[in-house]
Amino acid sequence: MLSLSSAGALRKSACQRRYAIASKHGLNLMVSHKLPVTENRSGESRPTYVSMTKTQHDERGCAHSPLRFTISIAFSLLVNATCSSIAFAYIGPGAGFVFVGSFLIVLITSLLVLVSLVTWPVRCTARAIRRRKTVGRSAIRRAIILGLDGLDPALTERLMNEGKLPHMARLRDRGTFSRLGTTYPAISPVAWSSFQTGVNPGKHNIFDFLSRDTMTYQPRLSSVEMRNVERRLNIGHYSIPVGKPSIRALRKSRPFWHALGEHGISSCILRVPVTFPPEKSRGRLLSGMCVPDLLGTQGTFTLYTTRDDIRCEHGTGAVVHVELAGNAVQTNLTGPENFLKKARTVLTIPIKMTVHRENESVEVRVSGQRFTLSKGNYSDWVTVQFNAGFGMNITGICRFLLVEAGQNLSVYVTPIHIDPERPALPIAHPFVYSSYLSKLLGRFPTLGLAEDTWALSEGVIGEDAFLDQCYMFHDERERVFFNALSRTREDVCVSVFDAPDRVQHMFWRYLDKTHPANRGRNTDNHAGAIEEIYCRMDKLLGRTIEQLDERDLLIVMSDHGFESFSRGVNINSWLHENDYLALQDGTESGEWFSAVDWSHTRAYAIGLAGIYLNMEGRESRGIVHSGDEAQTLKVELIARLSGLKDPERGGTAITDVWDTAAIYSGPYVDNAPDLIVGYAPGYRASWGSVTGKVNTRVFEDNIMKWSGDHCMDPRSVPGILLSNRRMALADRPNIMDIAPTVLAAFGIERPSYMDGVPIRFE
Repeated sequence: MLSLSSAGALRKSACQRRYAIASKHGLNLMVSHKLPVTENRSGESRPTYVSMTKTQHDERGCAHSPLRFTISIAFSLLVNATCSSIAFAYIGPGAGFVFVGSFLIVLITSLLVLVSLVTWPVRCTARAIRRRKTVGRSAIRRAIILGLDGLDPALTERLMNEGKLPHMARLRDRGTFSRLGTTYPAISPVAWSSFQTGVNPGKHNIFDFLSRDTMTYQPRLSSVEMRNVERRLNIGHYSIPVGKPSIRALRKSRPFWHALGEHGISSCILRVPVTFPPEKSRGRLLSGMCVPDLLGTQGTFTLYTTRDDIRCEHGTGAVVHVELAGNAVQTNLTGPENFLKKARTVLTIPIKMTVHRENESVEVRVSGQRFTLSKGNYSDWVTVQFNAGFGMNITGICRFLLVEAGQNLSVYVTPIHIDPERPALPIAHPFVYSSYLSKLLGRFPTLGLAEDTWALSEGVIGEDAFLDQCYMFHDERERVFFNALSRTREDVCVSVFDAPDRVQHMFWRYLDKTHPANRGRNTDNHAGAIEEIYCRMDKLLGRTIEQLDERDLLIVMSDHGFESFSRGVNINSWLHENDYLALQDGTESGEWFSAVDWSHTRAYAIGLAGIYLNMEGRESRGIVHSGDEAQTLKVELIARLSGLKDPERGGTAITDVWDTAAIYSGPYVDNAPDLIVGYAPGYRASWGSVTGKVNTRVFEDNIMKWSGDHCMDPRSVPGILLSNRRMALADRPNIMDIAPTVLAAFGIERPSYMDGVPIRFE
């Protein structure tokens, strides 16, 4: 365990530190050294926003000149680049610009604005001509899609029948309600990629949260590839990048809003997963899942505490142990690494906390701001700026929460989000769209996986505080959505809301009283948390319906449903027990196959659903020959794993295993896992299996608060489809059908590459 006494020691050089990868499904990308954290079980109250008091140097405003601001943005993009040798991590992908070419950026930007203004009448005329051809065939004026991540059809039906979801029931009775088939596997980035493109994973290239490097067998984020600048200009202690890091989206195929744009129909796309980095399109886009935090991870929280007896079991955050000098603490908040320095130092800013035990409050001073925290209440968004040299600042936003201020002090800080007003990475199209929204509506969360599930799992925050965070973020996203909807009088508006997914992941144990995660824990305090988030989604729907007219098409859908996750299956341990995976020595291996003997390994599992063969000519140390040998091995694994029994519970743990060559089609099938595992409800890949661990237990109880999941047999976790139009549903619709359905509603022919088919209106 690594105990940190100051934030300055929080992060090592990017080429030295080792990262473990994690995702929305227990794989938050985080520093892998184990860091102790405080587990607070005191009761939290509902949040009341505290106001900030400006000091002489209130840095929230943009005090820089436009040129200086542009240079700052350009540098901050470079800050998040990383060494190409690190195979463990997804470290801040960002589209960087040449530092020495920043002046040129300003010039080019100015010219583009001028050209845009001059050509505006011509472009509007051309759009009107294209749109006129489409409008004549269109059955609708406007399409609104509400994506409610993870909304489960069985729960939705039950709550509708109980009268608790009146607006959804109204759509069901007057329009359409159906289960919506999801992707193989039923994993969010896979499903949402099929939603936006209308194609199967073999055509859009997203098969899981993680893929693997065939040279090193190490994990990579499946959605984005970042390549660092190799050339540098050394000046004293500085090392200036010359060139630009490249950021490349790995999701292939084309979102349906691109096809709409070609016909003069614009779109407003809000937080649809796997839209980072944002692509140019006709309209506006705000990226969702996969947007990193300012440190370049998928969400790293910080805890400042005087406690020294707490442990962070999964290394998902950073603990800074502090000591009180009287009633005050002087410490640092850690930001990104300074890639302008040869030594790759960490950027930090000072924080001073003054404790007032008499009323359990703390005054915080950071980045020229002063505000007071009361116990159990979040601060408003706090803008923090890290100075990298040459007068350049990298800006982020975060919230503070006072966990305790009695005998011990504990202050939680959310991951540092990219500031939407001054984004350090491109998170929107046009680039200034997030700035516009922030100026108009106030700061809002930008991190793709914003709800801090790991802080709850580690006991850093309690269940009340986690729910408060979910509701705050949801309310801020609602403001963005309804602003966009009010300005979308025609064409398309799409918005995805994440809260149902996050709440069900963390509170499903309340619906399953026998869940192993309930041992020694209260099972009553938040028994209604999932029902409450469904009711909030219903109210969101009601507000949306109020803004519809007869020419609007409304689609409400989810990417998958939910089930209990009470037992984990370690596929790598099973492969080892059955002589498909070999170890160099002993019976166990650490994360990321640290002790695997690849010269005698024929198959291995990585991610939430995939099994790969160790193919000769594909993997660097592959031994399985292509052709008959590989096919025979796949058939053998399918036969032995399908119907796999849990010897302790007696039930079936795996319903089916699929050969991806048979279920996928398209140019990227070779990038897919060779096999996809379909777990039975109640089962999922174990936490260790996902990260490449091998141990002596194939089956184990899931005692994490992350107690619900959907990475199972897709047939057991379909999503929902609701619409204000009656649809002809001869067969169960699939998530791939949404894209061609929207195109058809506007009179646009389905592109031949799409696998989905339009759902007909009655």
